[in-house]
Amino acid sequence: MKVAPKVILLFNDADGLGAAFYGALRPNPGSNLQILNDSFELSLERYGVKDHKASGQILHFLNANGLYEVSILLLQNYQPPVLACALTEVLTSLAGVDLSTMPTLVVPFVVPEYKLKLENRYLVTSEKVSVYGMKLGPTTYVTQGLSSTLQKPPPSMKIYHEDLACLLHLVSVIKVPTLVLIGQSSQHLHRKTYKEELEVIHVMGEHLAGISSLSFAKEKMAWNPTKTSRDTEEPWRALYG
Repeated sequence: MKVAPKVILLFNDADGLGAAFYGALRPNPGSNLQILNDSFELSLERYGVKDHKASGQILHFLNANGLYEVSILLLQNYQPPVLACALTEVLTSLAGVDLSTMPTLVVPFVVPEYKLKLENRYLVTSEKVSVYGMKLGPTTYVTQGLSSTLQKPPPSMKIYHEDLACLLHLVSVIKVPTLVLIGQSSQHLHRKTYKEELEVIHVMGEHLAGISSLSFAKEKMAWNPTKTSRDTEEPWRALYG
């Protein structure tokens, strides 16, 4: 899979957050970056999965010399256990065989409160929006630079989010340079408001745009989150440790 040295990986989740980021990240006004639309489709037959393929859309941003500067991948929505197969195939395809040309991944997540467990002393109680930066795999100038501007996740943090747990496990195994953005907003009566969610997303969007000559167009972002029950169980989460 041909991609830029910097890759933003998005999940086309049910809430539409990945698609919202995909539509809101654009070249800076006056930038000479050109957009190339592409798609990908990878077989999953080696995992015994014949009725699904790892597929999605790609936006490549090319400079005036035709060189790829940043690519945005929007991976289709999958449920376990196909999720692990599809994500493994995408990550191994991105990693390739030459460590010197392995791209750096930046992956944003906004995690519901009940799927991100923190000790009381780490809970956000102020109006300030909080975004954590989790660095995995080999360090690159992208992961080092971006992580230095973000809070590190507290060591006690426990994640109960299927896509994120799967990604963290596989990135650690495949050793792709990765910076994961984990969004969390302030809490009011232990419930997030829609405004708070948007604030988190806007902050994350600015961080994503900052890795290259991109801008985050808030006005072009269309996002309609669905309500999820706290009682929803994810039986496959135990697979990822």
